[in-house]
Amino acid sequence: SRIMSKPFSDHDKRKQISVRGLAGVENVAELKVAFNRHLHFTLVKDRNVANKRDYYFALANTVRDHLVGRWIRTQQYYYEKDPKRVYYISLEFYMGRTLQNTMVNLALENACDEAIYQLGLDMEELEDMEEDAGLGNGGLGRLAACFLDSMASLGLAAYGYGIRYEFGIFNQKIVNGWQVEEADDWLRYGNPWEKARPEYMRAVKFYGRTEHTPDGVKWVDTQVVLALPYDTPIPGYRNNIVNTMRLWSAKAPCDFNLKDFNVGGYIQAVLDRNLCENISRVLYPNDNFFEGKELRLKQEYFVVAATLQDVVRRFKASKFGSREVVRTDFAELPNKVAIQLNDTHPAMAIPELMRVLVDEEKLGWDKAWDVCVRTCAYTNHTVLPEALERWPIDLFHHLLPRHLEIIFEINHRFMEYVASKFPGDHDRMRRMSLIEEGGCKKVNMAHLCIVGSHAVNGVARIHSEILIATLFKDFYELDPHKFQNKTNGITPRRWLVMCNPGLAEVIAEKIGEEFIRDLDQLKRLLKFINDDAFIRDIAKVKQENKLKFAVHLEEHYKVKINPQSMFDFQVKRIHEYKRQLLNCLHMITYYNRIKKEPNKHWTPRTIMVGGKAAPGYHTAKMIIRLITAIGEVVNHDPVVGDRLKVIFLENYRVTLAEKAIPSADLSEQISTAGTEASGTGNMKFMLNGALTIGTMDGANVEMAEEAGEENLFIFGMRVEDVDAMDAGKGYHASEYYNRIPELKQAMDQIAGGFFSPKQPDLFKELVDLLMHHDRFKVFADYEAYIKCQDKVNQLYKNPKEWTKMVIHNIAGCGKFSSDRTIAQYAREIWGMEPSLEKIPAPDEKLK
Repeated sequence: SRIMSKPFSDHDKRKQISVRGLAGVENVAELKVAFNRHLHFTLVKDRNVANKRDYYFALANTVRDHLVGRWIRTQQYYYEKDPKRVYYISLEFYMGRTLQNTMVNLALENACDEAIYQLGLDMEELEDMEEDAGLGNGGLGRLAACFLDSMASLGLAAYGYGIRYEFGIFNQKIVNGWQVEEADDWLRYGNPWEKARPEYMRAVKFYGRTEHTPDGVKWVDTQVVLALPYDTPIPGYRNNIVNTMRLWSAKAPCDFNLKDFNVGGYIQAVLDRNLCENISRVLYPNDNFFEGKELRLKQEYFVVAATLQDVVRRFKASKFGSREVVRTDFAELPNKVAIQLNDTHPAMAIPELMRVLVDEEKLGWDKAWDVCVRTCAYTNHTVLPEALERWPIDLFHHLLPRHLEIIFEINHRFMEYVASKFPGDHDRMRRMSLIEEGGCKKVNMAHLCIVGSHAVNGVARIHSEILIATLFKDFYELDPHKFQNKTNGITPRRWLVMCNPGLAEVIAEKIGEEFIRDLDQLKRLLKFINDDAFIRDIAKVKQENKLKFAVHLEEHYKVKINPQSMFDFQVKRIHEYKRQLLNCLHMITYYNRIKKEPNKHWTPRTIMVGGKAAPGYHTAKMIIRLITAIGEVVNHDPVVGDRLKVIFLENYRVTLAEKAIPSADLSEQISTAGTEASGTGNMKFMLNGALTIGTMDGANVEMAEEAGEENLFIFGMRVEDVDAMDAGKGYHASEYYNRIPELKQAMDQIAGGFFSPKQPDLFKELVDLLMHHDRFKVFADYEAYIKCQDKVNQLYKNPKEWTKMVIHNIAGCGKFSSDRTIAQYAREIWGMEPSLEKIPAPDEKLK
């Protein structure tokens, strides 16, 4: 908690630097007045009965007041300038908390801190009252959130569109070592950051049938669901721009089911409204896994149909507050609108846009198709076959009959095009069809996205190369110009300035503050690589962060942490391809080595693993159980003492990441080469001064390139090695098991119940998996991984050399800003030009 002191005393000098904004006396006084006003008028409380949550809401409303003028002004500015607008459509936006991020981006942090302190309250306690907006699973949803921050900071007229899930990603409890899911009722106390917009309600249709008439096609006998928009402001970094994230909530129309009933069925008819309102009830908790459920397809169409109505309305009437039509020529749409599909989840935007253009706006097919392709672009996030969306045609026909017809027409014309380019190559046509034949015919959504978009991108260079060499090879040969790479990035505002103010400060003292909006400036730190004072400062910030996180761990896990130990993290969704099991084998091996030679000088480690397992993913839940079981043995072994601790971090989420990542020494990025599309946690750790142990996969490859491969701990098979193994004799786990004694020992311990003495065969399935059907080749990289961990231990014993390597890494982070990623999307896909210009603040005249 904050050091108690008089206002503006000496201890605040370092905090006063403008990274946190200036705490002018007038600002502070004004904030205190607004805080008390909201406590009184908005929350209807006085200081005698108000609780911590009331104080949080009063502060949130006070900060929100500073957004409103800029928000309205930004939208006016867009209507005056009439720029091209980008619509980022995603089924996930993993936003986390909003309060502190807003203070950072509006330069209000110090003033709020001071005001809250003078009111006798604790800022951190208030911040802790905010619920995470957990509307995402992991990387894909958090990327969307970072992108919104960058689009606003780069002055792009951008809109995030998604679903306002009533329940986000489940809360994870660990009970007796097992994951237990709890509903995330994040809206229970209200959400001060959203504004409902019932006046922009949209109707979305489902079911019914099509009629082909002389006037064109009619979609009739449909069931209507209303989409109610909730808007959240997205402030850019200190440029007075505030963009909008619009999330749709499902509402039943007033006459829902009533017209189909006699008067007696009235109560049931009203109760049945829930059925259609279920569309926005809950986020599907699957990461990199496709679940072909009707409700999910409903969600995917719901967000797209509602969003496209907004897109068309804004395109037609581009005067602020005006409803009159000023634009009717849809040939202009691609010049005014860019639609980015975040994975295939919003793929329905393509047939829906065609339906609107052809059936409603009466364009000819060819013209409509040209408009559609030039407007849409698709980002692919995975090569794992189980993650690719393939919807059964019967389900489509039932739910969206008109869209199925449109997809058939798209496919018919596309097949003719392929046949013209590759005459007689029927196998190629079969591979490239949007419709997969076989037992149950399916629509391949990735194929739909490629055919209906002008740009297709992967999310790291190696990933994009794998896409064109394997998954989308046929499409690349047909249309090579469509394929691009856009390596992911993270926003430096949340992932450095906000979560690690101490480090941001030390950097700013050396190179100024420009790095916050131009992360490439971090390269300038290299000239201080031998500056002893700077090396000391970097190491000191890390030690402070570790002490703070150690306190958090001791409070929550009742485990005494050695703050001198290496903090070793693997935090990400639990999945076989991410190889938490390889990490488990290292924990056991290290434990066995300490037990064998207890008097040797071992590098102490605290190994932390965090992440959620999809509720239906049995293997992932067993992996969590194994980690907790290893922890139970290791953490209570007096011979080991504080030289090794294993902790499973419960309920890993954005807010816990913000606490954990700044404390990390080592970042585990150990997926089988060729399976992790990019990863973004890897970038967050690098930016916060952790070293990476990892395979040459995803963005690790480019991180090694930027920082120098000698400044990462790279181990294991490369993509070529994995391919060669698959093409050659294959992967045989038993060969490694029989050849490597330490591996055999670890596996025998798991199999023999060493970590589960009460249930000796608890981990039988995991052993069976690793020995007989491990798609991700854990044992093949075991030896190289253990050797590499030995190198890590050696370097950690030399703090100065370790810290110099850390500085190399921080200095190499420039490329991994989402500002760079978004600038590339803007220029190379959307045809827009980013700008670092400020627009006038609400109290200034618009130019």
